[in-house]
Amino acid sequence: MELKKNDVVEARIDGAASGGEGVAHIDGRAVFVKGALPGELCRAHILRAGKGVVWAKAEEIIEPSEHRIAPECPHFPRCGGCALLHADYAGELEIKLARVNDALERIGGLELRAERVEPSPERFGYRNKAVFAVGRAGGKAVTGFYRARSHDILPVESCLLQTPAANAAARALRAWMDETGAPEYDEKTGRGCVRRLMTRTASDGSTAVCVVCAREPRGIESLVEAFRREVPGLTGVVLDKNASRGNVVLSGDERVLWGDERLTDTLLGLRFSLSPTSFFQINRRQTERLYSKAIEYCGLEGSGLLLDLYCGTGTIGLCAARNCGRVVGAEVVPSAVSDARDNARRNGIENAEFILADAAEAAKRLADAGERPDVVIVDPPRAGLDAAVIAEIVRMAPRRVVYVSCDPATLARDLRVFAPDYEAVEASCFDMFPCTSHVETVCCLYHQKKDFISVPYEPKDMEYLK
Repeated sequence: MELKKNDVVEARIDGAASGGEGVAHIDGRAVFVKGALPGELCRAHILRAGKGVVWAKAEEIIEPSEHRIAPECPHFPRCGGCALLHADYAGELEIKLARVNDALERIGGLELRAERVEPSPERFGYRNKAVFAVGRAGGKAVTGFYRARSHDILPVESCLLQTPAANAAARALRAWMDETGAPEYDEKTGRGCVRRLMTRTASDGSTAVCVVCAREPRGIESLVEAFRREVPGLTGVVLDKNASRGNVVLSGDERVLWGDERLTDTLLGLRFSLSPTSFFQINRRQTERLYSKAIEYCGLEGSGLLLDLYCGTGTIGLCAARNCGRVVGAEVVPSAVSDARDNARRNGIENAEFILADAAEAAKRLADAGERPDVVIVDPPRAGLDAAVIAEIVRMAPRRVVYVSCDPATLARDLRVFAPDYEAVEASCFDMFPCTSHVETVCCLYHQKKDFISVPYEPKDMEYLK
């Protein structure tokens, strides 16, 4: 059966894709059906038929899944933020678990399977950081998010995933723009002023607000007063002047308009200071569970060297520092390395060092200096590990590798590369981003050498790290 654009076909959904679409197989071709859930029979309208993949949308659900529900957000599925609001939470977790295990088997060629996805303590309101796009529609200021695969702003008055403080800040900005006539920024022409609104909320409810503008708007003092009236727990307001063309949210040219730009939040009993540009996991309570599992997989009992690659602001390594003799973290972003060092001092942690280097360079420097970590933790971006990083880790021959991944496909690919030297023995999944298609996986790898014995750690001169 030849599938062509605008055809309408019956499709039995037998899986889910990385973006949350249902997947059917018709005459050996994979058909990605937006709006369909696994197990459903639907009528699918073909939108695009490529040589290998067919894209479609569900036009009618003939046999609905037991997990199908009415979405709680009126903007679904037009908004590009959520992908699984039409499934109940049990169904969402099933989809994510199947995605991980399918990647481990099909891409990784592994027999390893995860048993469950740890549910998030909250399905809504869990995001401690919000970034709203700003525009106008019908002569009124709007804040919201981009429609899927576009830069068209979908106005959203209140997002289910954000904190009450974040939604309150967005309301205050819209009202101020309507009162003052402050112009929104036009990406195409580079004209206008207000571009983005970003908020951070700590676990104690304290909130910092950052307004991103191409230039400083008139009457900015009245906007500060509006935020102070309307945003619960407000501790600071920052102006970020970003006149650059393109999609970069923050420019680094910041000025504190009121209060303090930094927040303090906690993870596993440690305190972390956060600036507008600091990386910090979005779902704090679930992050504590994920980090606890990663530290458990390290298997360190107060001694040994832990190498933390892609360490960001040092959160994983610092949380693990009490369980090992020494931590060396590596990160390529200078501000993140500075934050990691500050966070170590803030928490009185003296057995952690942080270096400015990409993962492959850092691993090579340690290996060349004769360092042999007992454990290497990697938490790479979605693209996964570069082959050079894996090669340097294998050369150092740590007893264990703990891999934290935000993408099951690249995780499985990398585990396959590790396989001649390391066996993936356990995988645990965590739902860090409910309502979206994303899932985090932590995997524990053991050295394949059966008589492998960890070399006792001996402190060395740290000059090679500087």
